[in-house]
Amino acid sequence: MGTKGVLSQREADIQMMLAADVHLGTKNCDFQMERYVYKRRSDGIFIINLGKTWEKLQIAARVIVAIENPQDIIVQSARPYGQRAVLKFAQFTGAHAIAGRHTPGTFTNQLQTSFSEPRLLILTDPRTDHQPIREAALGNIPTIAFCDTDSPMKHVDIGIPANNKGKHSIGCLFWMLARMVLQMRGTIVPGRKWDVMVDLFFYREADEAKEREEEEVAPAEYVPTFTLGAEQWPTEVADAQWESEAPAVPGIVPPVAGADWIAAPGQFLFVTQCGFYNFPVLLKTTGVFIVSS
Repeated sequence: MGTKGVLSQREADIQMMLAADVHLGTKNCDFQMERYVYKRRSDGIFIINLGKTWEKLQIAARVIVAIENPQDIIVQSARPYGQRAVLKFAQFTGAHAIAGRHTPGTFTNQLQTSFSEPRLLILTDPRTDHQPIREAALGNIPTIAFCDTDSPMKHVDIGIPANNKGKHSIGCLFWMLARMVLQMRGTIVPGRKWDVMVDLFFYREADEAKEREEEEVAPAEYVPTFTLGAEQWPTEVADAQWESEAPAVPGIVPPVAGADWIAAPGQFLFVTQCGFYNFPVLLKTTGVFIVSS
């Protein structure tokens, strides 16, 4: 225990897990998960004992540190809430992350290009990630999984009791596990605060991420970088007399009110867009007819 007024590492971690709702289970309880349940609330929700959760996190961190090559560790999550967390966990610990759907045969079919033989498998939810658990059992690969009160424990070697359905809970657990691994490796001094925020492991909505990017990168106001001197601007010119008569064009006959607009026999009408015709053609375009003699 720490000194008076200063929380120990275990107490601070348990307080963080309480804030992230790691202790909230479901209304169902598997018989293998009964040992990790503290009590049941009046609304039927089982409460997980966070003291045992912290101890299981320590055991899982020791197993992870015991593997020499971090690339032999695969951390996987098919749930959308855990995909960002596994990517960040792999970034800080050096493990290999698989975010999204598991391709069947990744651990058993040697003909696949994505075939791998990991020494350790870390999963978010045994129910959602049932396919990699089965393949790991066939290949004798030890498995670590975050298990809720209703999660099946079959083929799971180290089950960490926790809420694996909330985005804050999953992010908090992976952040805490990554910090413990780095402390045991000697990368982080034990007892000192890790400079990586836990918010980095939380799932973010696409709209929320877009709004934050727009807030961070605000459009700057346009400021002209050059000015023209008074001598470079053209002087004002009086308005031209646009009402002057245009020069007469030969061959254009102005329309006459009440006259017959059909050309006389023997005359030709020259049409610029339709061609030249040798028979009378009626053309009425803006009240002007072009007649060739």
